Amino acid sequence: MKSTVEQLNPTRVKVTVEVPFAELEPDFAKAYKSLAGQVNIAGFRPGKAPAKLLEARIGRPAVLEQVINDMIPTRYGQAVDEHDLKVLAQPEIEVTKLEDGDVVEFTAEVDVRPEITLPTYSELAVTVEAPAADDAAVETELDNLRARFGTLKGVERGAEKGDFLSVDLAATVDGEPVDDASTEGLSYELGSGTLIEGLDDAAEGLKAGESKEFTSSLVAGDHAGKEAVITVTVQSVKERELPDADDEFAQMASEFDTLDELKADLTEKVAQQAKAGLAGEIRDKVLDALIEATDIPTPESLVESEAHAQMHQLIDQFGGDPAILDQALAAEGTDRETFEAETREGAARAIRSQLLLDAVAEQASTEVSQEELTQHIMFQAQRYGMDPNQFVQQIQQAGQLGSLFSDVRRSKALADVIVQANVTDTEGNSVDTTEFFGSREEESADSTDAADTAEAVESTDAADTDGKGDDA
Repeated sequence: MKSTVEQLNPTRVKVTVEVPFAELEPDFAKAYKSLAGQVNIAGFRPGKAPAKLLEARIGRPAVLEQVINDMIPTRYGQAVDEHDLKVLAQPEIEVTKLEDGDVVEFTAEVDVRPEITLPTYSELAVTVEAPAADDAAVETELDNLRARFGTLKGVERGAEKGDFLSVDLAATVDGEPVDDASTEGLSYELGSGTLIEGLDDAAEGLKAGESKEFTSSLVAGDHAGKEAVITVTVQSVKERELPDADDEFAQMASEFDTLDELKADLTEKVAQQAKAGLAGEIRDKVLDALIEATDIPTPESLVESEAHAQMHQLIDQFGGDPAILDQALAAEGTDRETFEAETREGAARAIRSQLLLDAVAEQASTEVSQEELTQHIMFQAQRYGMDPNQFVQQIQQAGQLGSLFSDVRRSKALADVIVQANVTDTEGNSVDTTEFFGSREEESADSTDAADTAEAVESTDAADTDGKGDDA
């Protein structure tokens, strides 16, 4: 077999493979055996007919087609390995030469991971918000906890934000009632903004038994995107009474005996939330700076494929009817063309990020330990509310274990960039990112079984880890 590679552009190559017929003897034998089992020839048991007799019955072209179809995936894979290509999608294959008894040639055009020149990470500089002690956030957490133990009491005054209402809604479009936009006895927290736009303003100040009309665009149903006249009738108004914030409440709502102990615990939780928020801000801004500082050729076909898949999935959520999606977008003040452009840009950025972080990981020889992969699997299983063992079985069956492996590797690669970047807060203080992302020395120490992990992933999901089925 002889193979060559032609670079079509920074992200696409054409692989040309030439295979002499002398190398195809095992492939012909396999094809004859397979075809013989499908053809009944008088005087021969199934699968035992001689090759020449079989060819006479079904024709030489059918045999050649079977041989070529069977041999192409293997020879293509060998060519990919020979030239160390990091392919990103399935190839477009064309048989370009077939000289029976002599040679067969085919080409495969495929997107490949581009060569990326990485910047000096220590020259990346980002600024994040300075952390601040937030007593108000602690009080908000305490009020939220009190609200869980609050009681509702009917009031005769006009409705105020935070009150709980029982409302009836009736809608008309062009004077005609819209049944699927009407309801009775609906419980609603005024000010939450979770129902129809304009409802909060219309219902505020209304007492039980009072009504008011307002206009709003419907977001679902047969009239989605159309202006409707909506009548809201308040049946009842209730305010939430919160228990006093004292030691008795602390004992009822938590494992603590005093309010001071409960507040100390809430203060710690608020601090942890702020820390997580700061870590997320650092991660996003360093990634943005890294992307901005790097020239990343992007496979256009991959972007189009991803954007198309996202749009197809979204249309499926609207019952497979693009018109309903258009109506919903119109209700949001946008249109399909704008939304598709935004979807495409989002897909392009995601692919650029993955290609970039893969290049960072390769340059740093980033490894993933078994423990790290297991932790990620446990997190994802919890996120989807699944048993971890069942989750692992599903991702293995779907061939997605390699994708999870890649996610962890990319996260580690980004963390390695972050701890080298120059991060300061809005007050000019240097931020110790190792507090959030660990040190490079810790990373190295945690990777002792990384080689075994990679080998295990490759054995169960080779299409992803060897680059032949990676979706970037």
